[in-house]
Amino acid sequence: MGVLDNAREVLLTSNPREKAQRARQMRLDWLASGNIGSPPSDLPEQPARPSKPLLVSPMDVPRRRLGSKQGRGAMLHAVAHIELNAIDLAADMIARFSHHPSLAKEDVSDFISDWSSVCDDEARHFILLDDRLNALDVRYGDHPAHNGLWEAAQTTRHNFPARIAVAPLVLEARGLDVTPGMILRLKSVADMESAAILEVIYKEEIGHVSIGARWFKYLAAQQDKTAESYFHDLVRNHFKGRIKSPFNDKARTLAGLSKAYYEPLAEN
Repeated sequence: MGVLDNAREVLLTSNPREKAQRARQMRLDWLASGNIGSPPSDLPEQPARPSKPLLVSPMDVPRRRLGSKQGRGAMLHAVAHIELNAIDLAADMIARFSHHPSLAKEDVSDFISDWSSVCDDEARHFILLDDRLNALDVRYGDHPAHNGLWEAAQTTRHNFPARIAVAPLVLEARGLDVTPGMILRLKSVADMESAAILEVIYKEEIGHVSIGARWFKYLAAQQDKTAESYFHDLVRNHFKGRIKSPFNDKARTLAGLSKAYYEPLAEN
């Protein structure tokens, strides 16, 4: 089975732990074989999901204080939900866009290698968080969550550059802004185990945004456009949310995103 079919199977796996394990195996199979395969003809509009968590509006996801084990569990549950969506976003990137005409044939393998690496990282992040939730007597699905990440994927499913602009360069980049504060809050209540997991995630998400930035610049060059202005146009047309400040300029710069990308779009 080629990597494109394996990516589709990730999307069709509903059990979160099995989804993560399948994503990790996809990466191993790709490294071992380099078999691309044929583009799947029937990618799902919505990835397979368990019956829980209950999906609600982002405004209706409750906020909890971190002073209690329950509060920390609720916060980590929210992060785990993001990582589960990120597995599907990376798998969909591979299955949906690896044969896009904007990719030169000689660059397809590099594209798959990059996004299968991202998918593997997101799967490992979910497993780390799921294990930590269990240690806190929480199960994935115990708290409500929102579907904003996948809704953003749906709005860009027919537009390759817009998917790159919105998924890694808006949504994942936002994680670079907020995760350091979450780590400090966890350390302030002496939850070093949870903080250590978020430190791993934070470091590796810089790399994920960097991969997104590199492929976005590649696509902008295909259109003979400057990457920053192309980014502004795509985000304004395809992203329904807000670009919120303050920004983690240091991490974004490390990931290849200068202020010229995001500051003109910012809402204070």
